[in-house]
Amino acid sequence: MRISATQRTENENRIRAAMDRLLRGEIPPGGKCDIKTLASEAAVDRTAFYGTRPYAHLRTEFERRLQALQRAGEIPDPREAQISRLKTENAKLKERLTQAGQAIDDLTDFRRQALARLAAQHEEIMRLRDATTGTSHVSHLPSPRTTVIGSCS
Repeated sequence: MRISATQRTENENRIRAAMDRLLRGEIPPGGKCDIKTLASEAAVDRTAFYGTRPYAHLRTEFERRLQALQRAGEIPDPREAQISRLKTENAKLKERLTQAGQAIDDLTDFRRQALARLAAQHEEIMRLRDATTGTSHVSHLPSPRTTVIGSCS
């Protein structure tokens, strides 16, 4: 069925209005910022946007404007923005997890080395004590006397 020039103009106006709403982020419930939702919002058959159909140029314009917004860092679809934000957050968390794992490995290695050194030092102390017990030329000093300061005789 053919449509008149007036009907085509009205359809294009509805499509452009729907396009502006979607690109501003006014996404209907259950919709996305895509051609399917654009066609639904404009009450136009989706197939009219493809090939040599009458509104293919509007699909191209919509996709170009959407890509321009995305390059500028704006994502009109809140779900797409959330997905993008979550992917970025996920990558940061993975990096933090990797760093934490490396820190744990480093600290575990440090602990192992410290315990080995302490054990070696303990063995050396015990060896030296045993060596001085039998042939002791070491004399023990008497305990220091405690003096009371401030007493007058």
